[in-house]
Amino acid sequence: MATTDLSAYQKEHLPDARSMRIGIVVSEWNENITENLRKGCVDALIDCGVGQQNILIAHVPGSFELPLGAQLLFENKSLDAVICLGCIIRGETAHFDFVSQACAHGVQTLSLKLGKPVIFGVLTDDTVEQSISRSGGSKGNKGVEAAITAIKMAGLKRELENNW
Repeated sequence: MATTDLSAYQKEHLPDARSMRIGIVVSEWNENITENLRKGCVDALIDCGVGQQNILIAHVPGSFELPLGAQLLFENKSLDAVICLGCIIRGETAHFDFVSQACAHGVQTLSLKLGKPVIFGVLTDDTVEQSISRSGGSKGNKGVEAAITAIKMAGLKRELENNW
């Protein structure tokens, strides 16, 4: 478990993101958390050079729907990466396990199928307090981390396509 803010980044070590087109799919479930993730994600993308006009945001009902939301964005828009943002908090039933596993597997499968970065920015926490601390609180903002991951992976894809 992360014990420090892992959201710090150094722009000078990132690929040039000025022409990148990034999609963000945001779960409406636990909206108070996911909107903090979205804000951190968008702010980091813009800070790293992605133009606001090159950021496309779509909302889906819950984290289970994130992979399909990402697929729909790729099918309908020319994007370098899609970031999936969600928050799944453990409850008293096995629902947490099913949704978490399905979401993670769906994101991974889509990324491998399309050969494009689909980023898993989904909190899977035991408590609301843990989610708050990871969406702009004491543990940073997973939305920022997802943005940086998207830039790095889109940059890697471009580099390999252009230099090999």
